[in-house]
Amino acid sequence: MDDQHSPPRMIGESASFLEMQEHISVVAPLNKPVLIVGERGTGKELVAARLHFLSRLWEQAFLKINCAAMSETLLEAQLFGHEAGAYTGATKQRKGYFERAHGGTLFLDELANTDMSVQEKILRVIEYGEFERLGGNETISVDVRIIAATNEDLPELAKQRQFREDLLDRLAFDVITLPPLRERAEDILILAEHFAVGMVKELGGEFFAGFSDKVAKALGKYSWPGNIRELKNVIERAVYQNGDGHITRLVFNPFESPYRPNSSIKSHKVSNADGEPGIEASVPDLSSAGSFDFKNEVQEFEINLLNQAMEQSQFNQKKAAEFLNLSYHQLRGYLRKYDLLN
Repeated sequence: MDDQHSPPRMIGESASFLEMQEHISVVAPLNKPVLIVGERGTGKELVAARLHFLSRLWEQAFLKINCAAMSETLLEAQLFGHEAGAYTGATKQRKGYFERAHGGTLFLDELANTDMSVQEKILRVIEYGEFERLGGNETISVDVRIIAATNEDLPELAKQRQFREDLLDRLAFDVITLPPLRERAEDILILAEHFAVGMVKELGGEFFAGFSDKVAKALGKYSWPGNIRELKNVIERAVYQNGDGHITRLVFNPFESPYRPNSSIKSHKVSNADGEPGIEASVPDLSSAGSFDFKNEVQEFEINLLNQAMEQSQFNQKKAAEFLNLSYHQLRGYLRKYDLLN
């Protein structure tokens, strides 16, 4: 089996990781939908690829699309295609992801971020294998295995009528929940060494000399809110910064600096809806300001609050909305406004 048609490598020895791998192996051969649930950076896309390449469809198309990265109209056009003239700028017919993935697998990442109208059309494809392109009236039949992923609590969103219950029922033939890195303590050093060796090779080095005891302990104590993706960034940064292949120091937050520009900013704690201390917000100090850009400062203030709330809630939009005392759709509106959905 060549690399193009090989299941991607996943690394780990912890009990939770091995249990997840076994789960993947059991459900992969079935031509049924699978829902992957996990925090950001836990490897949902890798799991989706492994499900495809361990299935009978491994020689067929494996397409993937991030549902949170585009507007409702654009997502609909990408998924189902469009006819010429379907909307402004649609100068010719275009096949969508479902049509192009016929006979293979389509991975829908961040599915919780789709609008109800799009969910209804996805449900129709799952149930009947049919859809129409935007602006068209021809019914197109496809045979596509759907794998979806989310970091949201879909059953709870369904209860709140923010996600279609019938779509959730069809997607949840089986659900694979990925353990966060903090629950895979035995795997942290294994993964760190793997990423370090790869970065040493990328920089033209001959071998990786290892971690100091202090660094190894720091890796184990850190909570890894960004999971494996964050670990990879931290390790690769450390390899090139240490230079000699032996890592003696780590930088978890590359923005930390005594010179970080904040001279005109005052910080205070913002309480959550229950009155408990929450995230830290920053407000400008007007006492020495010669002029003030109100619109820009309000925008920066809102972006700061949104980013901190999302990080504190492990990028679970429902929890972030509750923390900010917003509805789910209000939060989604703010995230779209400031292009924070990617």
